Amino acid sequence: MATSFPPAGAEPTRHSDIALGFTLPAAHARGRIVRLGAALDVILANHAYPPVIAQVLGEALVLTALLGSTLKDEGGQLTVQAQAEGGVIDLLVCDYRGGEMRGYLRHDAERLSTVADAPSLGELFGNGYLAITFDQAATGERYQGIVPLEGASLAEAAESYFDQSDQLPSLVRIAVEDRGAEGHVAGGLLLQYLPEGEEGRERLHVRGQHEEWTHVETLGATVTPSELTDEALAPEALIWRLFHDEPEVRVLPPAALRRGCRCSAEHVRDVIGRFPVEERAEMADEDGMIRVDCHFCARVFPIPLAA
Repeated sequence: MATSFPPAGAEPTRHSDIALGFTLPAAHARGRIVRLGAALDVILANHAYPPVIAQVLGEALVLTALLGSTLKDEGGQLTVQAQAEGGVIDLLVCDYRGGEMRGYLRHDAERLSTVADAPSLGELFGNGYLAITFDQAATGERYQGIVPLEGASLAEAAESYFDQSDQLPSLVRIAVEDRGAEGHVAGGLLLQYLPEGEEGRERLHVRGQHEEWTHVETLGATVTPSELTDEALAPEALIWRLFHDEPEVRVLPPAALRRGCRCSAEHVRDVIGRFPVEERAEMADEDGMIRVDCHFCARVFPIPLAA
């Protein structure tokens, strides 16, 4: 007897708030697919961002998830930060730790009203840079790369980061869809070429493109924005759609993604307690309260000076 899948009347499965890694061993390449749904909306809901600004923050959060979910150190943290001047946006900060993400963007509403409906990266950020920082909790090591905010998108700026900082040929594709009352969905694809026995060999940028990477890059570049944001399309199915002709595709265990702000009254009180008594007194208002504003979650924590 034939049955339908999913069963008739069943709620369609939504494949979102997930990061899925994979490798293409024969091509010496690795990749990662990210899709954000509810987690993205919770972060955006903390601030009444205009659509253009919400789009940029959504792209930055996808990039943060693509990079952060590559961390092997569970306690490690990935931070994406953009600082700029002369544009609509002067500060953007996102971070990832253990599947938890948060993000904040500061912009000039008046300047935003003077730009086109689809502003360029230059109009949005003016002169600025993108800093990507990996903090390894296990070893205490920190690695940071900084590149100018150039190109048509944050995805292109990220590709420049990998090319200049890691010297890894990379493909980054990011899409954000605003579905109105249904919220936002965002997705991304990261592909990187890791040539066999790279240590001790010439870097790719010296020798030019390699046919293995050219092939993988061409396949990855066929991904469409609608595929990246289609919650009905499982990441595994998208990987198969793009790379089914490869001799072997290894899919890694998925990682769940969620909004997570680490601020709390206890944490804020602990941080304030590390300051000298004189500095704490200067922080307090006339009511004897130290009010700490968390931009990530748009909450204010009033801490009594006497506490």
